[in-house]
Order: sequence, then structure tokens, then C-alpha cells
Amino acid sequence: MLPRRMIRPYQRLGIVGSRDVTDMEVEWRVEPAPVAYRAAVAAMEARATEVRAGTAPELVWLLEHPPVVTAGTSARMADLLDTGRFPLEPSGRGGQLTFHGPGQRVVYLVLDLARRGRDVRHFVFALEAWAIDALARLGVVAGRDPRGTGVWIADQPEARKLCAIGVRVRKWVSLHGMAINVATDLSAFDAIVACGIPGARPARLADHLPGVTMGALDDALAATLGPFLERLAAGASALEARALSR
Repeated sequence: MLPRRMIRPYQRLGIVGSRDVTDMEVEWRVEPAPVAYRAAVAAMEARATEVRAGTAPELVWLLEHPPVVTAGTSARMADLLDTGRFPLEPSGRGGQLTFHGPGQRVVYLVLDLARRGRDVRHFVFALEAWAIDALARLGVVAGRDPRGTGVWIADQPEARKLCAIGVRVRKWVSLHGMAINVATDLSAFDAIVACGIPGARPARLADHLPGVTMGALDDALAATLGPFLERLAAGASALEARALSR
């Protein structure tokens, strides 16, 4: 169970997708106050166990963290440029170092990928597309960049990273997800080589959409959740078709 203090009223969003998953529901949860990183990871792992056992619905969890640097499984400690500025927490997600803090929307997903295609690469691709669609709904054009996973926004002299993605899949249930800078203090990223990409600069939504609120982004994410789940279902259907053709 999630810690009692984290349990909030939530909106249930019906899944649109393949026949295998249309009868399921996803819990959509938005936390009103920052959640400590370790507590969030523990809650995700507990929920993943329940999802795997079929005793709880899948979860899309929107929150913020107090300032923290997290180290993914590929992190290089040489990329931690200021060792004393923020707490450092190990993370089981993929990727390298990243910063979480106020003004950043973190989206954690505890989804049963055994029912959604068993394809981690497709899952990450679909996450990028979800963020791109949500930003487009706000009137912001963003896309992918060959320098790395995530969502980038055009700027001068080169694109900046607006959304970082790092996931972990354990027994085909997903953990972690993505982080979108809304009104984040971008100077915090000076403490690290973000995502292990030297010279890559972060972006925040507020600089491209003045006055944007976290709630506006949340609404855009909710409105585009259906297409994201449809992409996962399409991937699952393609895998099933290939299996049947063998």
C-alpha cells in the first residue's frame, strides 16, 4: 500500500487500447505537496508488487520532489560537479545523473507491460511521444534529439532538453518515468552533467510559455494519456501478430 499520507482522491481514466486491457483502469494521482525521493521509490515498488499480483490498478503518479540529484544505473560520479549542493540518491532507473526539485513535474508510471507488449524500447518511445503531444496541446513545439533520450525544445544556438526520461522494468512492471521542467530553477543543473551529455543545456516550459502552471501541464498530460496508452496497445498488438505468424 502507498503510505497513508500520500493517498489522495483520484480520477480513474479508462484505458483505450487492445482487447486485453480495455477492461482495466489506470489510477491518476496528483500529489499536492512534494514527496521525498526515497519515499516515492518505496511507494512505487510496493505498488508494482500489487500491480504484478493483480491486487491494485496501474498507476500514473504526478508529483514534485524536494531538491535532489538522482543517479541512474549508468551514472558516472565524475559528472557530479558540485558534491555538496544537493543530496545524492541512487536510483534503479536507467540513465545517468539528473536533478529533481520544485517546479518540475515528475510523472511516475507503474504499468503492466506484460499486457502492453513487453517492449521497453517501444515504451520509452511512447513516453517521448506522450510528452510531445502534451506540450503541443499547450502550443509548444518539442521533439526528439539524436544526443539522447527525452524531449527537447528548439532554442539558439541548439535545442535544450525539457523532459528527461528514465525507466526501470522489473518482471514486466514499469517504475520511474519522466520529469518535465515547468518553472524549475535551471541553475540547479550546474551541479551535474545532466544525463551525461556534456554541453547540453536544460530548458523549462515557463521560458517558452510565460505564466504556465503545473495544473495546465497536468491537464494536457491527462488529455493525451489515451493516445499514449493506445500506442502501447498498438505495440502489444504488433508483437502478438508477429508471434502468431511464426
